[in-house]
Amino acid sequence: MSGTVSRSANRAGETPAEDAAQLPAEAGEVLSTLETLIRRINRTDATVEMGPDGTLTDALARRDVLRLRHSVVTAAAGSGERGYGRQLRSELMMLSALPVAELRGQADVLAREIREVDVRIQRTNWEVDLLD
Repeated sequence: MSGTVSRSANRAGETPAEDAAQLPAEAGEVLSTLETLIRRINRTDATVEMGPDGTLTDALARRDVLRLRHSVVTAAAGSGERGYGRQLRSELMMLSALPVAELRGQADVLAREIREVDVRIQRTNWEVDLLD
């Protein structure tokens, strides 16, 4: 024996639960089905109109960018609290260089917009059938 172990090795006399040789073929079939489903979803999303939101694809892009904007604004706001840190045995007072209250207000507005767009997307997903 060359030091390799057969993937179909089992206890002496036991029959494997499945034929290992069939698994790659089954995985290939499942992945082909997944590709077909993704294509149908993308085709549907690109053609379904949602009024002022544009297509479903447009609304998904809007929601994604709103989430990124929200992340940037909340990161910029930080904790917003004054605090003390230690550096080389001297105490430093940390102050925010940005208007934290204003940024938090922007984050709240963005969060509301995200929720509203997401609700419209979910409603559309329930109302529309996938294209073939």
